[in-house]
Amino acid sequence: MGGVAYRLDGVSGRGPAPYDRFSAWGRWPARFALAVLAVLLAASAWVPLTVGRGEEARAPSLAIAHNKAAARPRDEDLKLYDRAISRILHGENYYDFIVSEHRRADYPVRPGAAVRLPTLAYLDAAMGVDGDRPAPIAMAVALALMVGVIAAWWGRLGDLGVDPSLRRIGTALVFFGASLGLNRYYFVLHELWAGMLVALSLGLHRPDGGWREKVGTGFSHQTSDRKDSGRFLGAVLAAALALSIREHVLPYVLLMGAMAGWRGAWREAAAWGALVALFAVGYAWHLHLIALQTLPTDRLGPSWLAMRGLGGFLSNTVLSSNLRFLPHQIAGPLTILMIFGWASWRSSAGLTGLLLFSGYALLFAIAGRNDNFYWGAVITPVMALGLAFVPMGLGALVRGAFRG
Repeated sequence: MGGVAYRLDGVSGRGPAPYDRFSAWGRWPARFALAVLAVLLAASAWVPLTVGRGEEARAPSLAIAHNKAAARPRDEDLKLYDRAISRILHGENYYDFIVSEHRRADYPVRPGAAVRLPTLAYLDAAMGVDGDRPAPIAMAVALALMVGVIAAWWGRLGDLGVDPSLRRIGTALVFFGASLGLNRYYFVLHELWAGMLVALSLGLHRPDGGWREKVGTGFSHQTSDRKDSGRFLGAVLAAALALSIREHVLPYVLLMGAMAGWRGAWREAAAWGALVALFAVGYAWHLHLIALQTLPTDRLGPSWLAMRGLGGFLSNTVLSSNLRFLPHQIAGPLTILMIFGWASWRSSAGLTGLLLFSGYALLFAIAGRNDNFYWGAVITPVMALGLAFVPMGLGALVRGAFRG
């Protein structure tokens, strides 16, 4: 099979790919990296995946087969979202009933963050979502979003000068991850749509103004060339919709703003900053409206600081992706290799992916209970793209480790 992804000696025998991050690493750094990778792979194969009250996961979760969706009992939290959509369709205002619906389901309303933002409920109502019954409009929107994600990444890989065969492999892997967005059983789940929009935002993103992406170095400053100016706006708008659906997208927005500031792309940094400010105002208003109806007798939710470590990260990402159909001894190491692949890709996109996915890995290791596994859907739609760069990265580290 051709292409740099499966040629450990570089592109067509002419040396390492210009986007191979580890090609110049010395003997001891390469050996250390290989040792750390080996430990993580072994640990990820050994750590079990947990759900609920800590029981080991054995059956498909978010990755439930479509032909079995109708036979699966509706989860209680999904029923809550179903009722919210139904009441909106009957003309009620979300904040007039959502706290009472939480009480009815014996769900916490303290802290206010336990109550979801209303955006997706209104969108689902507009798209005709009704439980897990067929919703043609919602399916068409989900399909369009998946195609948009795939097309965006096809374009991004091309703009970064990725080898054509590797570009095709990477795009296929994006399809593998993003296809989860077509699961109508979970159309009421906030993380599903938010994650697809994050994947779209990443694919649409281009550096601002005088900064243009350049293979090998990641960025090159060109103050006289403004033709890329404003190409970050699509990424910001997709992220804005994702953030309005689920607040767990905020770390992604903060990362993008921080990286824009680091590059000196102040217009882009200002756009991300404005999004954070708008979200802060909107979320504060959301919490205020919930607090107006909260009683001292209302149920207080358990802490999200569960400190589940590596198992927490793996449970979240595997159970909320198409990896769920694999034994955890395979799915766990594949998840680690995904991040390693992003680390191997020397480009602006590779660096962003490395920081994004390793950052969420740390967050999921610290925060989130076993029954919050679906949080992982915020990042899983595009994580698998990293696998395309694994052979290149491993080959570079092996050569470096045994370099004379």
